[in-house]
Parts: sequence; C-alpha cells; structure tokens
Amino acid sequence: MKFILATKDRMTQIFDAEGRVHAGTILKAGPMTVTQVKSKDTKDGYDAVQFGFMPKKAERVNKAQRATKAFYTVKEFHVANPADFSVGTNVDLSGFAVGDVVEVSGTSKGKGFAGVVKRHGFHGGR
Repeated sequence: MKFILATKDRMTQIFDAEGRVHAGTILKAGPMTVTQVKSKDTKDGYDAVQFGFMPKKAERVNKAQRATKAFYTVKEFHVANPADFSVGTNVDLSGFAVGDVVEVSGTSKGKGFAGVVKRHGFHGGR
C-alpha cells in the first residue's frame, strides 16, 4: 500500500486534447519521517507505522518535546510488514508513478456557524 501526506496548495484548470476544461488540485507533498513503528508482538497489538509531516521550528516546540523532532501533523498507517520501516527514515514521492490511482481523504477547515453572506455568498441590503 502506498501512502503520502500532503497539503492543498491551490486549484487550477487542466485542458484536455479536445479543449475541454477540468478542475485540478495542486498538492504539496513533502517527505514524511517515520516517528514510531508499532508491531503486533509489542504492547500495541497491531502493525502500523507512525509518520510526522511538516516539521516544526525549534522555537515553536514545547520543552518536553525538544528531545525528538516535532511535527505539525502526525498520522498512523496500518501496514502488513512494519519491519520494512525504521525510525528516522524519510518517505517521499519516489514510490509513485504517473498514472497511479490514489485515494484521497481530506479534512475541512470548519468555519463554525456562518450566516448566509459567508456561507452562500448572499449580498446585504441596499
């Protein structure tokens, strides 16, 4: 299974050979660092690898976390063989090829309760 963490950069338009336009999303996918390897044999009880994405600056890290490298995003992926990974190694886009089918999952920013002007773009009064 291939996986990568990315952030949405912007939207764009892509034109095909017949001149039709398609919406496209540009993603920034940087390297992910292995922060923890979990296996069925240890206290965790399942096989997974934990990755850190987008490292934090040293001055933005709590004193308790300064011993290890801190990340803005930490995610865990279930893998069949966790022995293939070791703590501190980087995973990047080299495992992907042009034409690979990917499954995308996203999280909305969440804007709370919004009125009709913000939510639907309605205009105010006169």
